[in-house]
Amino acid sequence: MKYIQGIFYYAWKLYIGVVFGLTLLLFYPPLLLVLSFKNLHHLSFKINVAWSRCVRIMCFYAVEHNRRPPKSDNPYIIVANHTSYLDIFILYSVLPQQKFIFMGKSEILKYPLVKTFFKKLNIPVDRSSSIRSAKAFIQAKKALKNGWSIVIFPEGGIPNCAPQLAPFKDGAFQLAKSSSCAILPITFINHFKLFSDPDNFCNPAMPGLAKIQFHEMIEAEEIQSEEVNTIKERTYQVIDSYLPQKND
Repeated sequence: MKYIQGIFYYAWKLYIGVVFGLTLLLFYPPLLLVLSFKNLHHLSFKINVAWSRCVRIMCFYAVEHNRRPPKSDNPYIIVANHTSYLDIFILYSVLPQQKFIFMGKSEILKYPLVKTFFKKLNIPVDRSSSIRSAKAFIQAKKALKNGWSIVIFPEGGIPNCAPQLAPFKDGAFQLAKSSSCAILPITFINHFKLFSDPDNFCNPAMPGLAKIQFHEMIEAEEIQSEEVNTIKERTYQVIDSYLPQKND
C-alpha cells in the first residue's frame, strides 16, 4: 500500500515539476524584460502574482486562511515556517496587495532560470561568508526603505524535522529592530502534506486545500521595546501554535 501511494505521490511531484517549468518559461520573458529596467522592477511583483495563480490553478491548490491578509502603507517583514516549496509560490497569490521580495539561501542561484529573477529582485544570502551576509543585510534594509516588504524563513531552509519547527535564526528579528519594521508571522499549516521533498519517494504530494494562518502583526513599537531574543521567541511560539505536534 505504501509503495502504491509512493507512486501516486511521485507522479504528482513530477506533474508539478512540469507545470512549474512550463509556466516559468512562459513568464520568464516578461519578467526578464521588467528586471532589465530599474524603473520597471515594481511590475515584477504583479508578474509573480500572475505566475503563482496560474500554477495554483493548474495544480488544483485552493487556499483557506483565517482573515484578510493585512495591507500596510509601510513595508514589513514576513516571517513564516518553511515545510515545502509551496510556501514560496503560494505566498504571492495570498498577499497580492503587499509587494515583497524573498531573502534566502544563495544555493538557489545554481538553477539557471531561477537565478536570473532571484538575484535581480530578491536577496540571496551566503551564510558561509560573514562579509557577504552583511552585504545582504544592508541590501535588505535598502529594500525596506524603498517600500518592499521582505519574506524570511527564519529556520534557514526546510528543516529535516518539518512540520515541527527548527530553531529560529536571529537575522529576521535583527533586521526588524534595526529597520523599525513590523513583523507579520504566518503559519503554513499543511503544505508539507501537499508537496513534500521531491527527492523523497514516499513522502506525500497531492492536490488539495492549502491552510494558512495569518497572525496578528507585531508592531514596530513593540519590537523596539523588546530584546531580539524575546521577539524571536514570541514569533516562534505564535507560528508553532498552529502546527501539528509530535504526538498528534
